[in-house]
Amino acid sequence: MQLLAKLLKALNSDDSPWQLAFGVMLGMIMGLTPFLGLHSIIILFIVLFLRVNLSTFLLAYALFSGLTLMLNPMMASIGESLLTSANLTSMWTSLYNSTFGQLTQFYHTLTLGSLLFSLILAPFILVISKILVVQYRVRFMQWVNKLKLVQFLKSSRIYQIYQTLGE
Repeated sequence: MQLLAKLLKALNSDDSPWQLAFGVMLGMIMGLTPFLGLHSIIILFIVLFLRVNLSTFLLAYALFSGLTLMLNPMMASIGESLLTSANLTSMWTSLYNSTFGQLTQFYHTLTLGSLLFSLILAPFILVISKILVVQYRVRFMQWVNKLKLVQFLKSSRIYQIYQTLGE
């Protein structure tokens, strides 16, 4: 519940729609792929060093982790078809024989398939989530802020205390 409140606060904040969209996209990649791996460390560094909204990242991670259970068979078959492709055998062999290749764990069908699937999906998720954030701010946020109840709550002392605690 607290994560949802942070998401709503982020949507209503002055954060750039791109910051929120990148949080959703990186959370999607992290949620769809197995947690342990070099790609996970790289994504975590990107999230921590760039101005990515952490609330949207964590919420997207939780959401897409739940979807992973349904998508795992499809993503594993993508990885299996890539690993068993005769044209790519020499590349996989040389990658597996290197230290870097073993760190990537691309010899696992699920890791390879899920990373490829999420990277293909990433630009679409990025653009769609940016559009949704902008549309939320243009349409829904203004409608909610016009409600008398919201105006009353924002003028109350409790809301002012909440605002100071959130900063």
